Amino acid sequence: MNDKDYEDFISTVSHELRTPLTSIRGFSQTMLASWDKLDDESKKKFLKIIVEQSNRLINLVENMLSVTKLQNTKENLIYKEVQVKPAVEMITSIVKNQYKDKKFNIEISEKLPPVLADKDKFQQIMTNLTENAAKYSDENSEITVKAHLKQDMVSISVINKGIEIPEKDYEKIFTKFSRIDNPLTRKVQGSGLGLYITKNLVEKMCGTISVKSENNETTFEVNLPAANIERQAREKCSQ
Repeated sequence: MNDKDYEDFISTVSHELRTPLTSIRGFSQTMLASWDKLDDESKKKFLKIIVEQSNRLINLVENMLSVTKLQNTKENLIYKEVQVKPAVEMITSIVKNQYKDKKFNIEISEKLPPVLADKDKFQQIMTNLTENAAKYSDENSEITVKAHLKQDMVSISVINKGIEIPEKDYEKIFTKFSRIDNPLTRKVQGSGLGLYITKNLVEKMCGTISVKSENNETTFEVNLPAANIERQAREKCSQ
């Protein structure tokens, strides 16, 4: 990371940190100063905001740590056979608790071969994509995660309904701090780091990621080496 990138990183992160911290402090001070005057509904509302902003802080810090690790080319990945369906089901159940208005549909065969990947990094990839789909989809809509074998790769798609991403922005959304400007993204808070981290992790594990958006439907597709061709995958990663 050069000096200009580092300055941009610090500036953006400082701004992103300030907003949730200011909200947490403000609503906490209000509750302490006016506890006896506030009704139960107001207390619940303020506490909910504090929890939401705390989660935003945690996600931002985790993304910052991930970006820092991405700069470390010596980071060792531990490759294992990772079963896709159980991992997706676990991640979906967690994301569902945060986005209760969304329906999640998993279309993955039990016979699908596992991927050859670092388990923690694979889970981070799928968590980022699933949360992204839920965050930027229409209210009460459905998010679908499907997977199939494509030659020597396992292709995993995360599909959501919402405002389309213009084709000219397909590459832009994977860059650091990038956010597409549309009515939905203006309402949703984000650091613009999630997809940048996801793309880097996918490529570190010798995979590819792409996006296609049309007819108000957006699909992120990740391709990772299938574990039943472990030798070829390891050879590819070592090149």
